[in-house]
Amino acid sequence: MNHLPKFSGVLLLAFVAVLLMRGQSETTALLIASSVLMFGACWASAIHLLGARAALHFVLIAVTLGWFAEQMGSTHGWFFGSYRYTDVLGPRLGDVPAVIPLMWFALTYVGYVLANLIVWQAPSDGVAGTGWTVVMALLAAMLVTAYDLGADPYFVFQLKAWIMAETDGDWFGETVQGFAGWMFVSFVIIAAFRLTLRRHAPAPTLALRRRDVLVPIGIYAFSMVFQAATGKPVETRTVAVFAMGIPLLAALCGLARWRAPAAASSTSGNTSR
Repeated sequence: MNHLPKFSGVLLLAFVAVLLMRGQSETTALLIASSVLMFGACWASAIHLLGARAALHFVLIAVTLGWFAEQMGSTHGWFFGSYRYTDVLGPRLGDVPAVIPLMWFALTYVGYVLANLIVWQAPSDGVAGTGWTVVMALLAAMLVTAYDLGADPYFVFQLKAWIMAETDGDWFGETVQGFAGWMFVSFVIIAAFRLTLRRHAPAPTLALRRRDVLVPIGIYAFSMVFQAATGKPVETRTVAVFAMGIPLLAALCGLARWRAPAAASSTSGNTSR
C-alpha cells in the first residue's frame, strides 16, 4: 500500500506515453492499452485517496452500470440513441467492447475528484447529505460530459469506433440525446457510489499530499490537451480547451487551497460548510 502513489504515477506516465503514440497512429492495441492504463491508474489512485473498500465499490458500480447502459444503448437505443460498435475497440462483452466499462470507471472517478476539489478544496468530501449527494453527483457528471463533447465526435469521425444510426445529429453529426445519456449514466454511477459512503466512509491508506491527487487531474488535463491537438472535426479542439479547461483550472485552484489531512476523518467535515 505504501507504494500506491508511485504505482499510480507510473501508470499515469505510461498512459500519457501511449496517448502520445495514439496521436501518431491509431490502432486497436494502442486504444486498448491507453484505456487499461487509465483504468489502472485511477483504481490505484482511488485506493490511496478513498481506501480499498470504497475504491472497489466505485469500480464495481461504474463497470456494471456502465456496461449495462452501453449494452442497452447498442441493442435497444436507450440513453444515447441508436448505435453499434465496430471492431476498433477490441474484444467485447456482449455487444460492448470490454474497455468501455473500464473507461466509465476512470472518467467518473476523475469527475468525482475534480468536483470535490472545485467545491470543497479536497479530493473527497466524506459522507454528504442527500442534497449535497445530488449536487455533487450532478457537477461530476457535467465534468464527465464536458470530456465527451470533444471525445464523442473524435471516436466517431476519426476512429470509427461506433456507427450512429442517425448520422446527421446536431453536434457534428452526433445526437444531443447522446450527451443527455452521458449526463444521466454518469450521475447515476457517481450518486450510487456516494450512497455507499454512508455505510463505509472514505478511508485513505496514508496521510495524503497534494501530489497524490495528480493522477485524476493529470488524466483530465492530458485528455484535454490531446483533444485540443488532434480533435476531429477541428472545431471540437476549441471546445475542448474551454469545456475542460475551465473546470480543470478551478480544480487546480481547489488543490492549491487544500490542506492535506493526516487522516480521513479530517475531510468529512467539509460537508458542513
